[in-house]
Amino acid sequence: MKPKNSKLTQLLLLLIACNSLVGCYNKEEFKHIIQNGYDKVRANTKVKGDFCYYLGDLRFPYTDEPVKEDDTRGMIWNKEDLAKSLPLFAEIGLLSRQPVAGQSGLYHYDLTDLGREYWHQDIDNRFKRTRYYNQFCYGPIVVERVTDVTKNEYTRAQGYSYNKVNLEVDFDYHVIEVPDWVINNKEKLNSIYPQSDVMLPNESYSHTIKFYVGKDDKLYQDNLSYFQFKP
Repeated sequence: MKPKNSKLTQLLLLLIACNSLVGCYNKEEFKHIIQNGYDKVRANTKVKGDFCYYLGDLRFPYTDEPVKEDDTRGMIWNKEDLAKSLPLFAEIGLLSRQPVAGQSGLYHYDLTDLGREYWHQDIDNRFKRTRYYNQFCYGPIVVERVTDVTKNEYTRAQGYSYNKVNLEVDFDYHVIEVPDWVINNKEKLNSIYPQSDVMLPNESYSHTIKFYVGKDDKLYQDNLSYFQFKP
């Protein structure tokens, strides 16, 4: 769901010393671990919340670029994403939008003060050309309760670092600090980003994450990241 970044992958790997949990499945302790995991990701990445709308690979200020014959498939896909995301967030008020003089259908975009408050950029310099992945994020997760912990047996592939056990943890949560630009534009956001509905305040939601039991009987969790949706 999110462009891969080795630095971010390392950041999200949580090593949790929980020998006692493997036997008793303490739901309150799992609740604490999950909440602490989301909180740490936000602190380390500086994202505003746990739900992010991906814009594309660009640097602000940005001017529309038409698709060219020699564009790679990735460049074409990126321009297609931007053609959907940028007009939407200009309409919502997170971006400014000015027509390019003498070039019909092309626009200049930049962050507004509101947009800069919720904007997050993930810079990936692993490639020949540095990538600038941009998104607007909102809604920190607050874990309400762990509802179930299921122990599963599975076949470990050769060389795999975990044992033959994983735990699926079901939990309920709600989101806080949902801004007006999300609430007031629910239908518009859902139409461009259909993977998930807007998360609303005063609503309870459910999610499942997986813990892996290591050879040392510790629990590992590498899926606690913000949710990213693409247009």
